[in-house]
Amino acid sequence: MKSDRPYRNRRAPLRLAGVLAVLPLVCLPAGCSRSAAKAVIQNTGSDTMVNVAQAWAEEYVNVAPEVSVEVSGGGSGIGIAALINGTVGIANTSRPIQPQEIEQARQHRGEAPREFVVGLDALAVYVNAANPLGQITIDQLAGIYGEGGTITRWSALGIAMPPGADEIIVVSRQSNSGTYAYFREAILGKGRDFKLGTRDMQGSKDVVDLVGKTPQAIGFSGMGYATHEVKMLPLARKAGQPAVAPTAENSISRRYPIARPLLMYTLGEPTGAAKAYLDWILSPAGQAIVRKAGYVPLADAQATRR
Repeated sequence: MKSDRPYRNRRAPLRLAGVLAVLPLVCLPAGCSRSAAKAVIQNTGSDTMVNVAQAWAEEYVNVAPEVSVEVSGGGSGIGIAALINGTVGIANTSRPIQPQEIEQARQHRGEAPREFVVGLDALAVYVNAANPLGQITIDQLAGIYGEGGTITRWSALGIAMPPGADEIIVVSRQSNSGTYAYFREAILGKGRDFKLGTRDMQGSKDVVDLVGKTPQAIGFSGMGYATHEVKMLPLARKAGQPAVAPTAENSISRRYPIARPLLMYTLGEPTGAAKAYLDWILSPAGQAIVRKAGYVPLADAQATRR
């Protein structure tokens, strides 16, 4: 059985942690002038968000040339662990921070994480573009992914696949992924884990790439990773109910069953370069990049809910 154990803090020294999170870049006299010195913001976490985070970082160079934002993925759990350790200034996550992680931050760093909602995502269920399946239910997904689930062949869903391709290849994420944790709770339910034998991919893009190359595969990933080689299945809460497509409009209205926020966390209230960067991400310019990356900007959601 897979596990998703909470991060265990390794008690990184606070003085080192503070240096690494938002760091002035020092240049040698022979290598650059004093005007080239930059503040560095380390930004790590969700693979769902890594493309939009990289796009933000690249554009922010034009907004604040004196600041360098260094982005890496690895999963929401990795980002939160790094935030608690003090090795990053901002963590990206596709799941809310857990109570035990908040308590670890308070115990080891003396501050609670501060949450920023920066966009919305529909966690999409992907099949190969050639797969004739038109929709799926939450119960069917649980039967495919959950321990004890009995759906192992496409024929069990009424789908006729080519000879030798009836067995479902189940593609998942590694347990440090926020997408993994969110899917497990939303689809499998509390207390139920994934079945053994899933193909666990390191990144969101890896899931979609594998499904696109494998006609009998099914996987889940953020809506921003869709390609012409895959299709996103409409999802019904229960058999007999309407299936809802993972679109921006359905994410905003929450008609799509597994819509979720995209989140960023700092330790306590951000200051200095980190605060300015987050303010810019939440501005129209930063939110335009959310839309371009295939996700839902906050302004769209707020306008719909007025």
